[in-house]
Amino acid sequence: MHKVAAERVSEISREFTDGFKFLENYPKSITFFGANQFKEDNPYYASAQTLASRLVKELGYSVVSGGGPGIMEAASRGAFEAGGNSLGLLIRLPHEQIVNEYITKSFSAYYFFVRKVCLSFSAEAFIFYPGGFGTLDEFFEILTLIQTRKITHTPLICVGSEYWNKLKGFMKEEVLSRGAISEDDLKLFHIIDDHDKIIEIIKKVRVRMS
Repeated sequence: MHKVAAERVSEISREFTDGFKFLENYPKSITFFGANQFKEDNPYYASAQTLASRLVKELGYSVVSGGGPGIMEAASRGAFEAGGNSLGLLIRLPHEQIVNEYITKSFSAYYFFVRKVCLSFSAEAFIFYPGGFGTLDEFFEILTLIQTRKITHTPLICVGSEYWNKLKGFMKEEVLSRGAISEDDLKLFHIIDDHDKIIEIIKKVRVRMS
């Protein structure tokens, strides 16, 4: 049992090391999250594609995503078509993961938690579009890391106010009212649809890796 555990720990350590080395090559990055079901005709898809393109052209950022379809594809496509780095942090599955065609470089992890850490490790900002359980899982995990100051000076920006304002309303009416969070906790993320305002926030961010 000890040998099996030691081998597993070594494997996990190697995968983290490889993932971090991959990200070190791209010191300025923005990570996108959102539903993988959205198609090209979805307004959130169009918004993510346009925003990613602007982040590449105007600010010189690399765009990171999970490498799949939906919002991930939209962000990858925006970066790719703008001539920038479109990075995919992939997961190895029994049945092959669907990888979008706009990825320029990728890292593939076996462990989901390695992939999740890498998605949040070096980003200068997190962009969240509406999504399902996976998106909300990532949102609350990163929000908790910001709340506990494990991640600092990294904006968490939510695009799609009609979606996120309802979630914020639930937090205020059900979570804040019971004393489980503070008023300041509701200020740890931004709900913004205007790309110009998002660009202005990201312009002020300090690059964490160089």
